[in-house]
Amino acid sequence: MTQFLLSLHVLAAVLAIGPVTVAASMFPRALRRAQSDPGDRDALTALRMLHRICRVYAAIGIAVPVFGFATASSLGVLGSPWLIASIVLTAAAAGLLVLQILPAQDTALTAAPSGNSGFGPRTSARLAMLTGLFNLLWATVTVLMIVRPGSTTGA
Repeated sequence: MTQFLLSLHVLAAVLAIGPVTVAASMFPRALRRAQSDPGDRDALTALRMLHRICRVYAAIGIAVPVFGFATASSLGVLGSPWLIASIVLTAAAAGLLVLQILPAQDTALTAAPSGNSGFGPRTSARLAMLTGLFNLLWATVTVLMIVRPGSTTGA
């Protein structure tokens, strides 16, 4: 059962978090393109699609910690420091996505068609920074899941 849960956890992480990290990373560049030519309908369509990918896969991403907790419980490592650190970093990444990145994307998407100058290069730079931090948090969690410092589970 543990191997099955671990497989579901890894698959959920790859299939849910992967698309969010890629789409969120692409959004700032697409935003700069849309801002440079407010009449470019393709650029606006790309922004909408990237934002939709981020929203949908963020919701699907709830499965990652659900399967993660089930796997950790099955392995008996719920109190391990590496797991607690991973949980904290995962919560930070989720909070950053839900409270900062998605609302900023939504605001930028709303302003982009009008060519609103209040959402210029600073907006895309801020989104790029937030997305980079989000990706760094997930990379750290991934490393912790692989290395598991102090783990007694053997790998």
